[in-house]
Amino acid sequence: MPAHLASEATRLKNISLQQLMQQDPQRAQDFALRVGPLYANFARQKIDRKAHRLLLNLAQEAGLSQAMRRLVDGEKVNVSEGRAALHTALRGALSAATAAQAAHLQAQAALVQMQALVEAIHADASITDVISIGIGGSDLGPRMVVDVLQTSEAKVRVHFVSNIDATAITRVLAGLKPENALGIVISKSFGTQETLLNGRILRQWLKNDARLYAVTANQARAAAEFGIASERILPMWDWVGGRYSLWSAVGFPIALAIGMPRFLELLKGASAFDMHAVDAAPGQNLAIWHALISVWNRQALGLTTQAVMPYDQRLALLPAYLQQLTMESLGKCVRSDGQPVDVKTSPVWWGGVGSDCQHSFFQALHQGSEIVPCDFIGVIRPDHSFDESHQLLLSNLLAQSQALANGQACDDAHRHYPGGRPSTLLLLDRLDAFALGHLLALYEHSVYLQSVLWGINAFDQFGVELGKQVANALLPALRGQHDAEDPVTAALIAQIRQG
Repeated sequence: MPAHLASEATRLKNISLQQLMQQDPQRAQDFALRVGPLYANFARQKIDRKAHRLLLNLAQEAGLSQAMRRLVDGEKVNVSEGRAALHTALRGALSAATAAQAAHLQAQAALVQMQALVEAIHADASITDVISIGIGGSDLGPRMVVDVLQTSEAKVRVHFVSNIDATAITRVLAGLKPENALGIVISKSFGTQETLLNGRILRQWLKNDARLYAVTANQARAAAEFGIASERILPMWDWVGGRYSLWSAVGFPIALAIGMPRFLELLKGASAFDMHAVDAAPGQNLAIWHALISVWNRQALGLTTQAVMPYDQRLALLPAYLQQLTMESLGKCVRSDGQPVDVKTSPVWWGGVGSDCQHSFFQALHQGSEIVPCDFIGVIRPDHSFDESHQLLLSNLLAQSQALANGQACDDAHRHYPGGRPSTLLLLDRLDAFALGHLLALYEHSVYLQSVLWGINAFDQFGVELGKQVANALLPALRGQHDAEDPVTAALIAQIRQG
């Protein structure tokens, strides 16, 4: 971040959020943007109009609008792997570029294939349950969306298994019957150890290979490993990263849970936000604003963590989803050119669902020694008829953002609230598939634009590989075939083998 922005942060250090509001009461309206069903208010972030103007200048200097165009055109923005990152092509035709058009055509063909499978499965009255096997991006995105959008009228129940701990799959299968179930194995490479092991357990339990489906970029291996016929295998591509893949055939479990029309509405909502992120000028661009504020908090203000609190039970898995999206994308210590970064990159993302989390970690948010910027997310119109409950929920949402910002003075130091805790408040008109598409696309594009500002690659994930390699190397030691070379690991294995 340029030195003049750092000096702006120093200038603002001793100006409270209350003072910023008093000096500029119009900021409550002017530091806000609406895109379709999504409204965002940044008035309680630690910026004033001068800092905001300088941040927008930074967006121009860094070429954020041009970076968005490179993304949707299918340029190789994943430079370390020499790949495009065309998740936007999964949900809409945003570009006339050859690569983007080709990707969109592939995505459309896969949707046609997926729709036929969904309709056939829904038409089979014997199928009541679907078990989806995957991990990381092949699990968390679909799991989160199903948790948000499923209803009691669903034609099938979808269950997710990711953990290699067999307790997970044992618990899922315990209440199901093989004759009423089918399974989906989701793995881009079809070489993910956890997924294949759980897939084999599921295959043995089903006792019917015709009840097994796959989503993969390696159709030949899927067919060889599990004998899955090609008509039951949906494609993936190397131009879609796992954490950006729920919009693809990885969303097969979503479509089974909520129906194909609502899945297409999810894609439509995300594509509508994509168009905004590509076309809107920086001063009216919600993705750019969110990215600039995130980098400002991390780099200029030096804040080390970021919390996200959705005040809607259906969004309970969103903090975990965003944790993966942001920390896997931005947790890098080298630039795209291979040189070390000279700034701090990804903060630690975490959070919980309101109002439950108010009774756990909010003590630290209000009176802890660390300032934690927050994203609060609310839904204006609920899908239930209990108005009193919803009004109380919204009052808690608004109260927490206000109290964190303004604090409360007290002569008793233990009851003093310092305030000055920044937050952004996001409101959805209602939580339907179209609006959820907007919300998720906002965070995807914010993360990408943050990576552009830091000069890092948001689309590789080599950091997840080393632990897997070491785990594979340690299996023989755990089995007693040889000793571990690392002395601490050797001592731990000795304890395990004595147990």
